[in-house]
Amino acid sequence: MNKLTAKIFVIAALALLLQTAQAFDFGQELRNAARELQKPGGSANLGGYSEEEEVAIGRQIAGNLLGAAPLVQDKKLQKYVNNVGRWVAIQSERPDLVWHFGVIDSSDINAFAAPGGYIFVTRGLYKLLNDEAELAGVLAHEIGHVISKHHLKILQQGKMLDLGSKLLGKQVGDDKIGRLIGSGAEIVSRSLDKGAEFEADRIGVVLAARAGYDAYGLPGVLQEIGHTAADDSSVALLFKTHPHPDDRLAKLGEAMDSRFDGLNGQTAAKRLYKIK
Repeated sequence: MNKLTAKIFVIAALALLLQTAQAFDFGQELRNAARELQKPGGSANLGGYSEEEEVAIGRQIAGNLLGAAPLVQDKKLQKYVNNVGRWVAIQSERPDLVWHFGVIDSSDINAFAAPGGYIFVTRGLYKLLNDEAELAGVLAHEIGHVISKHHLKILQQGKMLDLGSKLLGKQVGDDKIGRLIGSGAEIVSRSLDKGAEFEADRIGVVLAARAGYDAYGLPGVLQEIGHTAADDSSVALLFKTHPHPDDRLAKLGEAMDSRFDGLNGQTAAKRLYKIK
């Protein structure tokens, strides 16, 4: 799908949502956020780095993360998750970014995003999913982090990177980037502020709905995770680095209200790939 086709689809999908969901404040909020990213000093201009630099940073982080927890050895699973993720991603403001999705071999319940479109779900979280809409909601939340550049803000705030032309602009290699960012697992698991998580939740619901999925997929996953005991080791990192699922559900409930009730998005339960 080329850029023009993707844009037409997004506009058509949004028009349909507007017909069935009154004011559809989420769509306006997402457009406002996109405009903010283009303002001087906004996330899109953070440090003045290019998309190529962003992708190089994300590639290094992803490589470090996969060094600690490799992908599940199931090509059909990985292809399926990439198909769903890329379909959701083209509904975003960055449809032309080369997105990469994967399921990593970890029993923990979590998902990670790295700059430049690298997104991972753990095997433990994947096994909790009941349908494709829930998978789309989880991936859409992580896509929200990427398009809002939340992790790049943390890198800058922590002075872990000199954002700008120091990286690819001066042909600094991946080994240099690696020394600057350290452990990829450390970066993606560092706690974002609650506002970033709540923003990614809102964006995730919008993108999943644009893609034709049940908008309540992500809330369904949060509800499922919320039932997991806090002392369960499988959710230890998630509970440490994210607001509690109950808090996220409460915020989403306030924002969503009844706006999505008439959309009739698909759960696509029969399409969900069963992990081996």
